[in-house]
Amino acid sequence: MSEEVSVQSRPDRVAVVRFSRPPHNYFDGALIGAIADAYERLDEDHGCRAIVLCSEGKHFCAGANFAAKNPAEGDLYEQAVRLFAARKPVVAAVQGAAVGGGLGVALSADFRVASPESRFSANFARLGIHHGFGLTVTLPLVVGHQRALELLYTGARVNGEAAHAIGLCDRLVSADRLLEEAIDLAHEIAISSPRAICSIRATMRGDLADRVRAATAHEATEQAKLFDTPDFAEGVTAAAERREPRFTG
Repeated sequence: MSEEVSVQSRPDRVAVVRFSRPPHNYFDGALIGAIADAYERLDEDHGCRAIVLCSEGKHFCAGANFAAKNPAEGDLYEQAVRLFAARKPVVAAVQGAAVGGGLGVALSADFRVASPESRFSANFARLGIHHGFGLTVTLPLVVGHQRALELLYTGARVNGEAAHAIGLCDRLVSADRLLEEAIDLAHEIAISSPRAICSIRATMRGDLADRVRAATAHEATEQAKLFDTPDFAEGVTAAAERREPRFTG
């Protein structure tokens, strides 16, 4: 197991998968792959019937560090598809920000538990880049096509209460009860018939992993086209300087 990903197996048949890459929990293919490794091990563990995904620190996940490299390079999206291919249900506990690809990680789970202080944002257009991590598929499934367009076009930041209102998160609790509530929801799932849950989940998710694989292939191509543009450079600089970007197109 990676030092950045830990697994806690609980007596209530819930496993807690926790990732940690301070201070912002930026990911790369290695980190996402380590989470997928944990999922696949738990798929074979009959003592686990549901998974809680959480992270250390102030924020759930800030996505990829666009200032460092093009995240579409390497095997990031190959590893991302593995999250969707795992067989057991996942509840994400989302504290602080789930931004960009971090929102994609949160949407790889079956459910999201958040607090009023949580923040969700598909901020790619504000950075001058195409969205990624399968949001083409997952975001419309959760909030509907029109709301997904609005979130992707504007890069708007949505707090926990607004996210709950549009279905972006499923349960809203105080920040101090976030992980507890996620575990409670996972436990509610875990006491159902495990064979029935796996069967129902396979039916309801259908070809989701294959759809995400096709989506990420397209997303990566579009991201590569925009990565070296002046608008992308301006978007990253503006974000670092906490100002409104001045795009030229």
